[in-house]
Amino acid sequence: MAAPCAVEQALPQFLVTGAAGFIGRSIAAALLKRGHSVRGIDNFIAGKPANLTGLEEMEFLEGDLRIPEDCARACSGVEIVFHEAALASVPRSVAAPAETNENCVNATLNLLVAARDAQVRRVIYAGSSSVYGDAPALPKHEEMLPNPISPYAVAKLAGEHYVRAFTRVYGLETVVLRYFNVFGPYQDPTSQYSGVLAIFCRRMLAGQQPTIYGDGEQSRDFTFIENVVHGNLLAAAAPAEKVSGQMMNLATGKSISLNETFAILRELTGYKGEPQYAPARAGDIRDSLADIRRAEALLGYRPQVDFREGLRRTVEWYRMSGLA
Repeated sequence: MAAPCAVEQALPQFLVTGAAGFIGRSIAAALLKRGHSVRGIDNFIAGKPANLTGLEEMEFLEGDLRIPEDCARACSGVEIVFHEAALASVPRSVAAPAETNENCVNATLNLLVAARDAQVRRVIYAGSSSVYGDAPALPKHEEMLPNPISPYAVAKLAGEHYVRAFTRVYGLETVVLRYFNVFGPYQDPTSQYSGVLAIFCRRMLAGQQPTIYGDGEQSRDFTFIENVVHGNLLAAAAPAEKVSGQMMNLATGKSISLNETFAILRELTGYKGEPQYAPARAGDIRDSLADIRRAEALLGYRPQVDFREGLRRTVEWYRMSGLA
């Protein structure tokens, strides 16, 4: 009698693009923790191989979304895509707008075509609050006319339009989540293009003076990574008739100035000095605050971790990780 055949490994249910990046890695980890099968893809332009530690159960592809064949390979057999891959930096986009366009717009279009062809059910797109630009009205709500003021913001908005067009034209379920200033463990603090809180944490833990661009009174709706992961999982599970083709803010609905943030970080890190102030950077917005009522209504979303607690956890992670 022939030996029984080995059971074939099931195809991954979820694809996470940018899986070696800060947000992608966090979403993949949450999915694996819940027992889901996950595939990740990253080209390591922004992501770090070290971020894959702890994700050994994930099927990982080193690939580039600018290459259609890599997108097709990544989407094969997948039900839901979390599209987190991007060059997520305003200053970097100002320095290299064409590179940002290739890695945000072209890559997103290639992924959407592959998802359509592979009969993926849903794509959840990491949008950005930068698309609102520098309009003074607060809070930023989804009915506001976008007014991007950096190449990065333009690229993210173009991706939004492509995503929603694929719902209207091809019936692909899509959800756009506009992130507001995400921070937390695994955010790279070593690059000049890193998020401000990652850079502040690293420098202040090392006893080095951080730089605030502008007068420090500019405000941000800083959103701890666990809140973003929570919102993405809700977007994956929500009924199509409620969320497909929708766009919504994902944040906390509260803002804080950089000067106030520095004061909290000084307490948490033990840093004794003052910040250095430098001229405001091109493309940076003055104030950011999200209206999150649409996400509350469509997803049942509520922030899980407040700013101060998220900052405490982040500082502790940088302290323990040795990145400071």
